[in-house]
Amino acid sequence: MMERMLTAIERIGNKMPDPAIIFLALIASVILLSQVLDWAGVHATYQVDRQRPAISEPVYQGGSSDIVEAGPTEPPGPGSYRIVTETSSVKGLLTVDGVRYIFTSFVDNFRNFAALAIILVVMIGVGLAEASGLIAALIRKLVGVSSKSTLTFIIILLGMLSSVASDAGYLVLIPLGAAAFMSVGRNPIAGIAAAFAGVSAGFGVNFLITPLDGVLVGITNDAANFADPADKIDLVSNLYFGIASTLFVTIIATAVTTRIVEKVLGDYDPALAPTAGGDGEVEPAVAEVAPEAESRGLAWAGWGTLAAIAFIVLLTAPPGAPLRDPVTDKVIGDSPFMDSLIVIIMFVFLVAGLCYGRGAGTLTTKDQVLATITKSWAGLAALLFLFLLIAQFIACFNFSKMPDVAAVKLGDVLEHIDVGAVWLLLGVVIISAIINFIIPAAIAKWALLAPIFIPLFLRLGVPPQTVLAAYRVGDAPTNVVTPLMAYFPLIVVFTKRYDKNSGIGTVVSMMLPYVIALSILWTLFFLAWYLLGIPLGPGAPVS
Repeated sequence: MMERMLTAIERIGNKMPDPAIIFLALIASVILLSQVLDWAGVHATYQVDRQRPAISEPVYQGGSSDIVEAGPTEPPGPGSYRIVTETSSVKGLLTVDGVRYIFTSFVDNFRNFAALAIILVVMIGVGLAEASGLIAALIRKLVGVSSKSTLTFIIILLGMLSSVASDAGYLVLIPLGAAAFMSVGRNPIAGIAAAFAGVSAGFGVNFLITPLDGVLVGITNDAANFADPADKIDLVSNLYFGIASTLFVTIIATAVTTRIVEKVLGDYDPALAPTAGGDGEVEPAVAEVAPEAESRGLAWAGWGTLAAIAFIVLLTAPPGAPLRDPVTDKVIGDSPFMDSLIVIIMFVFLVAGLCYGRGAGTLTTKDQVLATITKSWAGLAALLFLFLLIAQFIACFNFSKMPDVAAVKLGDVLEHIDVGAVWLLLGVVIISAIINFIIPAAIAKWALLAPIFIPLFLRLGVPPQTVLAAYRVGDAPTNVVTPLMAYFPLIVVFTKRYDKNSGIGTVVSMMLPYVIALSILWTLFFLAWYLLGIPLGPGAPVS
């Protein structure tokens, strides 16, 4: 029955259009709906805190006759804000102004979409490190040195960390997890389950700042901008929660693997393996190199990484350093260091990848390096087109004022029924998990949900970083049972390497315990974090 049900889900899911088609349909729907609501005169009146207009003073630039109007340099004092009544009305996109906006803002919407520049810059370093074989070598080395008792924990933790370059996790760590389990006499399919849980069920949190963080933060800020331009978050707004969640998810997934999955799967029967050369063959992600060359490459990468970090420390640590705030001399907060995190991440990965490639012999010429970077960008073509559509959707949605009106209306309803923020955040977790079955891509899903959730929660006093953390909790666990997830068929192929009779039902049934455990326990962990009032990151309170 389970097999038939999952086959039906896969068949229906395969009929779902590509995310690009979905966003094209959403743009068309926003245009038509905005015009209908405009004709209907839909609007919302509300009270809001606004800062009083700042008084500027003329300032004469030295050596110039030009006069610049300079605003106050001190923080606003008591009485600087006042309650004002405002009205937002839905603006139709088929009016003269609306059509003019669609055509004149199209290029600017794409150019100003924050996620676009972030992913291109980061992939210069991360793409080169992955293509050189550095990430795959690190995974092999760490798995090789772990003991039998710590093997499960190490594999799952590596899966969590591999979201820095997710392809390496799916294509390298998962088959290595199976091989590592088999080498110590454990069921290799349990190794696949453990690695898959780490790579996918914990996707979205990490010890490190990942490319995904940059994209999600960019979308969050775009969604918050039309509600209140001052409500901006930065890349580290979920850092503390991400680090704690990484350890928490790793511990829970380790317990599920050893106490449930391995017991259900039982001992492995080698007779279940297909014959060599069957459909279980999968092309390796990165060509392997000789052990001596790999060790030399890792040593060079280690020294290169230390040198890159030392260089960044020199630019940050001394008083008055270039990456400190020129006024307050702070490092954390609104400082050049925080504004440079994307470039720093790119730089460290670039140096490490170059050093590994040189030491291991996988990147020996300048032409190879340039070709690798070009290839990493070429692989983003489909994502960039999706970004183009997401940018237009967000811009049209914002222009129509429908998010403002919807947030006010929903906020009024929620305020009148006296629903607390805890229940609303729980709703974000549940809705994100449900939508993940039809839109598995974390970026596409958040681009759809952020313009709805962020303004609503801002109106209720919940900051964007808290809503984003709730989204991460709801988004990740169900990845491992969603047939629409891009790498799900590949996991089925990996499983068939060890059990020729396995299929989608096999994978989903062995991953369901992770979904149930993480969905419940991680949600409770997040709610406890919120209720205790622990900051989600540097300068990022939960409320």
